[in-house]
Amino acid sequence: MTVIEEPQDASHILSGEANGRIWGGRAADWADIQEPQCAAAYHAVFDKVPVGSATRLLDAGCGAGMALRLAADLGAEIAGIDASEGLLDVARSRLPGTRLEQGDLEILPFEDDGFDVVTGFNSFQYAADRVAALREARRVVKPGGKVFIMTWGEPGSMQATALVAALKPLLPPPPPGAGGPFGLSEPGKLEELATAAGLAPREVFDVDSPWTYPDLETAQRGLGSSGVAFKAAETSGQAALDVAHEAALAPFVQPDGSYRIGATFRILMAEKTG
Repeated sequence: MTVIEEPQDASHILSGEANGRIWGGRAADWADIQEPQCAAAYHAVFDKVPVGSATRLLDAGCGAGMALRLAADLGAEIAGIDASEGLLDVARSRLPGTRLEQGDLEILPFEDDGFDVVTGFNSFQYAADRVAALREARRVVKPGGKVFIMTWGEPGSMQATALVAALKPLLPPPPPGAGGPFGLSEPGKLEELATAAGLAPREVFDVDSPWTYPDLETAQRGLGSSGVAFKAAETSGQAALDVAHEAALAPFVQPDGSYRIGATFRILMAEKTG
């Protein structure tokens, strides 16, 4: 086991604790309703490698463990880390006996060169120091191994942008210089981030992953389960969050009362060279 020195500046640890709290606030709704909306992206990544019985995979920011469950079903040896104990409780129930750690992406408690694949499904953008987090991902993946970074697709090309934008008036003002939810979605940004961390960008691809809900109540619970939505409810109240989501959802209601919203995820496959 590699011994990793504690950083002098613990600010990112505190941000990890804060992220863990808000993302674990509605862990059951996230696991049951919202996490499955990302399944198409998980499958696309596992097909790209491909993931199988010879694969050792770490999911950095594993949430409630759905991606890890899919990788395990393909035969992979799996491990995960997340900031949220609430989400990890769900993951442990899904994946008994799996090594699932609570902690920060900037300080991974795993050995050097230990994994064939590291995935970060909508996780690295929440690290206080994204480059440090990706350097850790590079450290723990084997030479020639792959690191996948997933973020939102380009905002102008997907319907889900309206749902993300609906939260902005309900949140505290962002810190100066913050890139916003689509900061890594611009062309070249993922490659730039990976290169800064010492990874070699290999391919960027977009995956359509539409969100579907049977009714308004389910849609509000699913959308309200993200950490950002939880923070919006704390700041402005649950009623305001529900009103904002209902208004943003209105254009996407189907004749039977269900909802379908187009969403896209942008994914970078990078490689550890040398």
